[in-house]
Amino acid sequence: MKKMYFIAIYPPQEVIDEVKIFKEDLVLNYDNSKALKNDAHITLFPPFSRELELESDIHAAFQKINTDLPPFEITLNGFGSFPNPKSPVLFVQPEPNDNLNILHQNVKQHFDFIKYSFHSHMTVGYRDLSYDNYLKAWEVYKEKEYKTKFIVDKILLLRHDQNWIPIAEKKLTGNH
Repeated sequence: MKKMYFIAIYPPQEVIDEVKIFKEDLVLNYDNSKALKNDAHITLFPPFSRELELESDIHAAFQKINTDLPPFEITLNGFGSFPNPKSPVLFVQPEPNDNLNILHQNVKQHFDFIKYSFHSHMTVGYRDLSYDNYLKAWEVYKEKEYKTKFIVDKILLLRHDQNWIPIAEKKLTGNH
């Protein structure tokens, strides 16, 4: 039996709750029901599918990721978007962050079987967001202000069982 897995950073609950307000706005005003499915997060390695019997291999690779960097602060500042006509995405925009890029590179050393470009973001609207509704939402969100920050002190490995469930975590262990 196959399961889906991915690796991500999750912000604290209060940030998840704040971002959920934007997602609820997209559900109510832009017909984007799928927006609410997942809690706010920053993906470090996108969802992939593997046989459940191979899960121990995934755990082993996850534990090998170098997390020897000090916990660091990410600032979320305003909104961005991927204006792809087939599947537009609206997201909360993190400010450029060297530590986040290093962490992503470290993940890539052990998880490199999917080629993808890393553009850190915290998704608000996607999937069943039509291009027309995306354009309407973007008119509002491109000027909208939202700024907060949180400390990244661990990365999570998640498995999909109806919802995304954390099955392992790895703390950042570098000295301050």
